[in-house]
Amino acid sequence: MSKLFDKILIANRGEIACRVIRTAKRLGIKTVAVYSEADADALHVRQADEAVFIGPPPATQSYLLVDRIVEACRKTGAQAVHPGYGFLSEKQEFQKALADAGIVFIGPDAHAIYAMGDKIESKKLAQAAGVSTVPGHLAAIPDADEAVKIAQKVGYPVMIKASAGGGGKGMRIAYNDTEAREGFVSATNEAKSSFADDRVFIEKYVEEPRHIEIQLIADGHGNCVYLWERECSIQRRHQKVIEEAPSPFLDAKTRKAMGEQAVALAKAVQYKSAGTVEFIVDKNRNFYFLEMNTRLQVEHPVTELITGLDLVELMIRVAAGERLPFAQKDVKLEGWAVEARVYAEDPFRNFLPSTGRLVKYREPMPGSDVRVDTGVYEGGEISMFYDPMIAKLCTYGKDRPDAIDRMRRALDEFYVRGVSHNVPFLAALMAHPRFREGRLTTNFIAEEFKGGFTAKHLPPRDPAVLAAVAAVVERVRDERSGVTQDTRTVMLNREPVALNVTGKDGNFTVKVGDRSIGIQTGWVPGEPLLHGKIDGQDVAVQVDAVGSGWRLVHEGGQADALVLTPRQAELYALMPVKAAPDTSKFLLSPMPGLLASVAVTEGQEVKAGEPLAVVEAMKMENVLRAVQDGTVKTLHAKAGDSLKVDQKIIEFA
Repeated sequence: MSKLFDKILIANRGEIACRVIRTAKRLGIKTVAVYSEADADALHVRQADEAVFIGPPPATQSYLLVDRIVEACRKTGAQAVHPGYGFLSEKQEFQKALADAGIVFIGPDAHAIYAMGDKIESKKLAQAAGVSTVPGHLAAIPDADEAVKIAQKVGYPVMIKASAGGGGKGMRIAYNDTEAREGFVSATNEAKSSFADDRVFIEKYVEEPRHIEIQLIADGHGNCVYLWERECSIQRRHQKVIEEAPSPFLDAKTRKAMGEQAVALAKAVQYKSAGTVEFIVDKNRNFYFLEMNTRLQVEHPVTELITGLDLVELMIRVAAGERLPFAQKDVKLEGWAVEARVYAEDPFRNFLPSTGRLVKYREPMPGSDVRVDTGVYEGGEISMFYDPMIAKLCTYGKDRPDAIDRMRRALDEFYVRGVSHNVPFLAALMAHPRFREGRLTTNFIAEEFKGGFTAKHLPPRDPAVLAAVAAVVERVRDERSGVTQDTRTVMLNREPVALNVTGKDGNFTVKVGDRSIGIQTGWVPGEPLLHGKIDGQDVAVQVDAVGSGWRLVHEGGQADALVLTPRQAELYALMPVKAAPDTSKFLLSPMPGLLASVAVTEGQEVKAGEPLAVVEAMKMENVLRAVQDGTVKTLHAKAGDSLKVDQKIIEFA
């Protein structure tokens, strides 16, 4: 067995940097973090043994600068670099620069990165090797006019993709010439901003597809094995939202065929380290090579949970010259794992990014059935400069329903305040009948949440149970004063629920009409999570004191409850409801960000659906469109302005 490194540098940030640090510490390897001005107080900086400042917040001035990373290695004596994912992880120039400096790259060699990491070149190589690929035009496209011509030739719908892309950046689907033209501009802009490479290509968009990928691990001695598959079909804007392992769709024959083809492809380029071969799979289980990611994937934890392997450890050992300690026949597949990506974004406002301070942050309790990978902490900031991921929440079960049910409870236990987050959306996905049945395609979200995500998509909640929880919470608080009252009226979202609550010492009975609800809980005032049993079922409900009432969050939904005496309830019902201000005549910024462009002028008439402005945030361009016909009265902001959430951009007559 080769001697492992004494010290490694992690050329990344956030949760993946923390993930690598965790394994390195277990192996007795010292770690070096790098950080930008925006990340001076980041969790990965706090967890590493050393940290080196590398530049301003924009990634193009810090995390993407090869010379800064190499210099940080020289300064600290780091013998190897783990790139994580994104940033420089798939840049062959980075691997070459490290090699020239005598530093080991914990990943594949430069020739494999070039051959397989580039979307265009990898497809050409796959075609030459006889691997089935999706039809398309594999050369870089020079301009929007050419993009339209090629799209017409390939046949709509088409996918416009960044050659150096990843993470859903630089990707657009086009169903007509107008969308092809607009998609080319947006995809190239995002590609240049995210990867410093604006090349894009076009391929046929296969409708009703599944996205299933094969995880590989290979050493430098010619050994390569596949570690089963991951189902990544639940995507929004080509960004994965839910991943699971194994896939509920594959049979043993298809799984074996995909795995063996992935291995053959990797061996063709003498691949070394962890890598993932992505396939698109149709309804008949025909599969087509899409691309190979020559790095660790965001969703690698689900593979680790079903195999019992540590992929980061294997990458480090392979980089140190060791052979794989197992063969294909030794790779186990036990149980089921699901991963949900928790993002700082508002699902009720078209998933717009949310930035700011994590005023409160509490993760579900980790264990054999729950894993949380994160790079944030309570009091930390979600920056506008980087991906808005808060954490990756993973659950494990004996089978798929078990893993999903555990995920539903874990989402209830994920307590985040200070920024908007997508937990309500994730809860809705976990409860969706079609998801639970495993009838997935990459169009799932677009098909099941047409018109966007709203409160009506949340799992149905029992108002009697929520009112009962509110009454119990109030009673526990009242017990401390020694004054309790059994008969109550709970104003649940201003709707009255009459009930009677009895019991003490954590054991309560609530009667709502003819119904009796048993609640056992050890909750105490001030605790943000109520754990307990409701009619014998394990539950977690988030509890916030709001004014003289309570805000309850469960299954992604929110309910405001005011617990009153019957007489107080009568008087409360007479109080007027304050009307919300009318903002229908304004285009408001849906997020903090940069106003990249304004497409209209004062006095101009606009039609519904017409682009009005582009706001850039989190490296993504967000096109704001007119919701109805109208006339522009006043422009309240200009291109280049920094915007706050709900800041006025355009006023209509």
